[in-house]
Amino acid sequence: MDKVIDVPDLGVPRIVIVGGGFGGLELVRNLKKTDFQVVLLDRNNYHTFQPLLYQVATAGLEPDSISFPIRKLFHGFSNFYFRLAVVQKVDIEGSRVLTDIGELKYDHLVIASGSRTNFFGDEKIKYHCMPLKTVVQSLQLRSLLLQNFEQALQTKDLQERSALMNFVIVGGGPTGVELAGAISELKKYVLPVDYPELDVRRMEVHLVDAGDRVLNALSPKSSQSSQKYLKKLGVILHQNTFVTSYDGEVATTKKGDQDGVIYSRNLIWSAGVEGNSPKGLDASLITERGNRILVDEHSKVLGQENVYAIGDVASMKTKDYPNGHPMVAPAAMQQATQLAKNFKNEVKGKEKEPFVYKDKGSMATIGKNKAVVEVGSFKSSGPFAWFIWMFVHIMSLLGMRNKSIVFINWFWNYLNYDRSNRLITNRFSKEERKQMRDQGKAGVVI
Repeated sequence: MDKVIDVPDLGVPRIVIVGGGFGGLELVRNLKKTDFQVVLLDRNNYHTFQPLLYQVATAGLEPDSISFPIRKLFHGFSNFYFRLAVVQKVDIEGSRVLTDIGELKYDHLVIASGSRTNFFGDEKIKYHCMPLKTVVQSLQLRSLLLQNFEQALQTKDLQERSALMNFVIVGGGPTGVELAGAISELKKYVLPVDYPELDVRRMEVHLVDAGDRVLNALSPKSSQSSQKYLKKLGVILHQNTFVTSYDGEVATTKKGDQDGVIYSRNLIWSAGVEGNSPKGLDASLITERGNRILVDEHSKVLGQENVYAIGDVASMKTKDYPNGHPMVAPAAMQQATQLAKNFKNEVKGKEKEPFVYKDKGSMATIGKNKAVVEVGSFKSSGPFAWFIWMFVHIMSLLGMRNKSIVFINWFWNYLNYDRSNRLITNRFSKEERKQMRDQGKAGVVI
């Protein structure tokens, strides 16, 4: 028998939540002052505001500005317990969760394990590229960027120097677009000052997207505005184009019948995500597209009792969303709120209420005074949209300290374009990253 995680038995129903992302935390908040014991399991002891990871990667923010300790968030919550653990498997028949620190019995299980980078089965690209889903990965990317510029100073080979300075970003969604804009601003305002010996004008930022327009989840008008901003910043757009291979130095692309190559030591993969579904679930419960867990309108896993899934990992198919709801924070938080309400209704003997998603809109920033925002029929682009984007993101951060620090950083950057966090805190190594991934160390899941 596996070691049992030391959590006291309070004699009340135990809800075990896997994952401390937006959905998991929102569920805990909504279960405050209820007759449930709530146990949250996560591989990190902090919550990460993932929409701003790209700013850590491009030296705009430090990681502690977008992260918040989970234990601090729930000070004063009775019947709440947090355990730092990597969930290895769920045992549905035995009503238990198996982790690297032991097993834990549950009365209700909520899987809120979020998403992970989708490499579409290409192990070579997975090994050589840089993903961006965790704090560790954002710091690795920052170190790689700066290390390669330092190395560019040491070579006389112009092709090698260009490869060290060139960036290829795969995927034209919000992460890809925002990264391309941020790196282009580094090229324009910061790197020429830091590296006067280099001709930074030779640096290229490529954005490769399989679709015919970036930000295809937004309206064509917003996509067109985004593409205009990217081109103004000097980003080279490759649309209807696939990256077919990457060996760490050369990216091979395909557009129709035409093949191309881009020399770059910096390929960042933001071409898609998939559900981070734990082992132990029947394969019939996992969607082939997106690796998400099939749930009903109450977030209950199909055909299972007392097992639920919310957020990116869950696929609730409806008439309006035949492939499941968008993999965004508002959907996860709304599902968590409704699930908590249904838990309370169950105790009171009331009927469960189905989940109905309310679209809060979409937005993306491409750089200073360059953003697009869509909320219902309202659409905006340019400086006003940029201020809306900035306000929404600051207010979404956890903790007044984080809100204040990010605001001060952004205000300072707005005045002079300076990015003061250009530190190589840990030398990046692909071999070390692979070893950490293979060992399943906390925070390095790619």
